[in-house]
Amino acid sequence: MCAVYSPTFRQDWVKDTFGLALPPAAAEVYPGHMGPIVVRSHRNGRTAIGMAQFGLVPPWAKDTKISRHTYNARLETAANKPSYRDAWRQAHWAIILADCFYEPCYETGKAVRWLIEQESGEPMGIAGLWQRWHDRATNQILASFTMLTVNADGHPILSRMHKPEDEKRTPVVLSPAVFDQWLTCQPENAGDYLQLQNMPPLAAAPAGGGGATLDRPFV
Repeated sequence: MCAVYSPTFRQDWVKDTFGLALPPAAAEVYPGHMGPIVVRSHRNGRTAIGMAQFGLVPPWAKDTKISRHTYNARLETAANKPSYRDAWRQAHWAIILADCFYEPCYETGKAVRWLIEQESGEPMGIAGLWQRWHDRATNQILASFTMLTVNADGHPILSRMHKPEDEKRTPVVLSPAVFDQWLTCQPENAGDYLQLQNMPPLAAAPAGGGGATLDRPFV
């Protein structure tokens, strides 16, 4: 699972990759906070970037408190779970723009915050779902999103994160080569883009580790 990440500030990369201008964001994004996502309109095919709340709020929610529990969606159940199934069936795919995300590692016997990034040092596009929610009290529309996650037992880095007894999960980092296909795929084919073995090489180190060498075993 991933509860905090750092959005990218690489305007050049976003412009070159999507032809879009990156909106300003906070240095770190937590559930309930706003972060930049890229989406594709099914109506006119237009690609857009905008700010959305981390933690998906489904249309039937009475308020936004559910976002404390909906910032990660399991690939195995997202198509059927009430919180996510509308977004899945409507193919509301998102690309979450990040420089890195953070996970706890317990190898020292206590939780140590580790930073996960692409080995290349390039920003990452994390696969997600997005949704609109109508706040009837204010008549405002909120856009929100969740990160799609898969089992990480087979990943040399990500299998080391979280408590020993916990299931190992990871957000899906997409290869830039499939960004366009991901945004336009059909629900029945979405799982093809969310495979652990297709993720680009990652690197990791204790966050704020003062120049600690990054682990880079996954190629």
